[in-house]
Amino acid sequence: MELLSVCVGQPRAVRSKSGWSGIHKRPVDGAVWVGRLGLEGDHILDTENHGGVDQAVYLYTEQDYAYWAQALGRALEPGTFGENLLVSGLASAGVPIGQQLRVGAALLEVTAARVPCVTLAERMDDPGFVRRFREARRPGMYARVLQEGEVRAGDPVTWANQRPQHAPTILDDFEAFYRRHPDAATAVSSG
Repeated sequence: MELLSVCVGQPRAVRSKSGWSGIHKRPVDGAVWVGRLGLEGDHILDTENHGGVDQAVYLYTEQDYAYWAQALGRALEPGTFGENLLVSGLASAGVPIGQQLRVGAALLEVTAARVPCVTLAERMDDPGFVRRFREARRPGMYARVLQEGEVRAGDPVTWANQRPQHAPTILDDFEAFYRRHPDAATAVSSG
């Protein structure tokens, strides 16, 4: 597995409830510090729904990018999904909660699946994208930072612990959210 891209976002006006977002992330060159609350230079503005120690870093995969490029019929730049880290050689849906990943000098622990919001739909310029994202079942994963450190594109990504036994996977977590909130894909996308 390899870290393909490190992305951070600056505050930008959006047509969502908060009015501002850091979802428009762009790749950065060189080393980036990953601290307890996320990547240096990355701005999380809707702290009620995003960020914090359990959502410090958002990882998405090259495999998921390939799926979306084909589904949308266009090339997608790193950062399109608001991810901080774009990783190759990983199918995130099967990763268990509690799995640890060594990325460069940082140690991350997978905490949850990403649940899409209206800001992602706006970012994709598709009011129905929340539903499409949900139906595709390719959520990516949030992680907490167990050990701070620098990361850069090209760094290896390795498993840092044994696979947690009996832990729900990212896809299990994603599906459980929608069982608890069956109208979420419709309600959020109509935002």
